[in-house]
Amino acid sequence: MSEHHDKVLPPTDDLLCGRWPNGSMTAAAVLEAGKVGPVQLEIPGPELGYVLVAPTTVGICGTDLELLHGTASYVKDGRAVMPHVFGHEWVGRVVAIAGNCQYSRQLEIGDRVVGQTMLSCGGCRACQRGHRNECSQLKEVGLYGQQGAAAEFIRLPAQSLTKVPPGVDDFAAALAEPAVTVLAALDKVGVFPGERVLVMGTGTMGLLAVQMARRVAGTVDVVGVDDAGIGTALRMGAEHAFLPGEAKDGRYDVVIEASGAVSALLESLRVADIGGRIAAVGVPNATLPSVDAAEMVLRGVTMVGVRHGLDYYERALRLFEEGVLTAKGMIADVFPLAAADEAFDLLENGRRAAPKVALSVTSRP
Repeated sequence: MSEHHDKVLPPTDDLLCGRWPNGSMTAAAVLEAGKVGPVQLEIPGPELGYVLVAPTTVGICGTDLELLHGTASYVKDGRAVMPHVFGHEWVGRVVAIAGNCQYSRQLEIGDRVVGQTMLSCGGCRACQRGHRNECSQLKEVGLYGQQGAAAEFIRLPAQSLTKVPPGVDDFAAALAEPAVTVLAALDKVGVFPGERVLVMGTGTMGLLAVQMARRVAGTVDVVGVDDAGIGTALRMGAEHAFLPGEAKDGRYDVVIEASGAVSALLESLRVADIGGRIAAVGVPNATLPSVDAAEMVLRGVTMVGVRHGLDYYERALRLFEEGVLTAKGMIADVFPLAAADEAFDLLENGRRAAPKVALSVTSRP
């Protein structure tokens, strides 16, 4: 049986751990292109193998802005249907588990957890080969196929949840989702002590990449356009900061492209050394213009796209716990769920000292 696509019978009362509420709940949703507001939804009912979680903190990112404007591929191809409950960067507390408590040893009522964004089927060719992030039947929390966390409750498969260590606060935990993609990028291209690393972009993933690369390689530079972001990157360990176009040709062993700008992806090819490796984690919103493929081949440059970091959640949380990663300087402001429209406005139009805007979800008594 696949992990979330097949219908299963609801558990009987003796197979419920905790009290699974019913009735309606409040959520924040993209109502239509350009409009965010509250909606009332039915609380998802219990299904064996699933857990009901009450989100506490939900991060909003550029992908959510694309959902708002209708430019995200999920909206264009019909996978995301309005009203759409967003929220794929989040942390919350376990409310109920559809399974007998004595068998639910991995999770307990009240545990703080983060959830994997990608929900794989477990049965397709990619999943069977251990490549869950390439699942042909994939659903993504808050993006398509699965309600997001900007709600009083969210129901997810138990195996998609990771417990948050006590020493990691909610703001740091909510950053685990972007952190896992950066971890996957560093693993995919390989970053070694003594190498020269350049991070393109000073948004959330860019700043996380600076922190990680500083710890692994020792030397990291950054390219950015925002004064506040550049200042934060320097405080987090970047040695030099450049405006676009200023970094030296062929200087870097590894380039992490985290901005999503087409121009930055092209610049990554220019600044990579012979044999350099480029990890693209930002998602461009336009087609890449012509690339000198011969130059790329003859210089032996490798470029890889990073499709999330599905297997890195526990590791990302441990890095926050150990102080390798920090949320300090990453969160600009926090809004209540009812003010989601204001949060989106600040993310898109406001002057911010930090890249991330978050929502606070009040738990029911």
